[in-house]
Amino acid sequence: MTSTSPPSGSGLLERLAAGPVICAEGYLFELERAGYLTAGPYVPEVVLEHPDAVIRLHRDFLRAGSDVMLAFTYYAHREKLRLIGREGEIESMNRVAVRLARTVAQEGDALVAGNVCNSNIFVDGDAESARTVRAMFDEQVAWAIDEGVDFFVAETIAYLGEALLALEAIQETGLPAVVNLAIFRDGHTREGLTPAEACKRLEDAGADVVGLNCLRGPATMLPLLEAIRAAVSCHVSALPVAYRTTENEPIFLSLSDPDCACLPEGRAFPTGLDNLACNRYDIAEFTRDARTIGVNYLGVCCGAAPHHVRSMAEALGRQPPASKYSPDMSRHAYLGTIPEIPAANKEFAKNL
Repeated sequence: MTSTSPPSGSGLLERLAAGPVICAEGYLFELERAGYLTAGPYVPEVVLEHPDAVIRLHRDFLRAGSDVMLAFTYYAHREKLRLIGREGEIESMNRVAVRLARTVAQEGDALVAGNVCNSNIFVDGDAESARTVRAMFDEQVAWAIDEGVDFFVAETIAYLGEALLALEAIQETGLPAVVNLAIFRDGHTREGLTPAEACKRLEDAGADVVGLNCLRGPATMLPLLEAIRAAVSCHVSALPVAYRTTENEPIFLSLSDPDCACLPEGRAFPTGLDNLACNRYDIAEFTRDARTIGVNYLGVCCGAAPHHVRSMAEALGRQPPASKYSPDMSRHAYLGTIPEIPAANKEFAKNL
């Protein structure tokens, strides 16, 4: 499969019309692993405390082939900041996050995306919670617009009702909206809708791109994507977590690691998932499979690292700057094949 890079200088919808768009995610997990934010609350305090770390990760994702620099405002909303006593910094955290994303986007030809996400306080059918959540979305969207973004992503939302609130807030800006649902282990939204039904309703409400992100790895997200693609006519998005979820353990919150007896409370999520991670070849395979069924907004969510993004880009036939250093095992000291590798080493390789 080959794919040209998106047309230079174009917006999201023009790029999608020309071919697939890659949006790297996974900032929470990657920066937690590097020691810049706390697992559990998962609030992006790093934006204010270590902006250089955010810049580096944006830059690594850009080099790896991401067409989008997603502002790191996931969980930078009022409810989360209230829990850690930093609600007074909410505006600065959101504004700085967009500025950091734009700084790196300008180093290449990437778009800047604003971001809103699951509130964790939405209650289906409760008007008061809907008003509170909508106000949270409105302020984040307003700050992002003021700082300058090209489109918005609403993500990791398990309720259709909450996703529609996010979409309404985005639509008031006139910018394109990508709306990604997160589907728990029962395979439905929290209201009980199938992902295909929910995505169809989002399309009918005006979303430009609909699909799934987070919770599910490649193996358990792909079947849901096929039904979504058949149900909608708009663009479809897919951003799995970089973990090997299974039919028995379809979301990464439920993954177990029977070979490790030292996990806190026996649960691999969120900090003991290392042995269950996807490798770059898993992600390449998912990319090809997703493209085959017509998904054209692609990325990797929690657990993603730059090598996953590079693998996705290369699976689309692209050669981003980081591809200069893609593996070349022909020159390995023992597994290499070029004439310069000593014959004795090649022979010894049988013992490896």
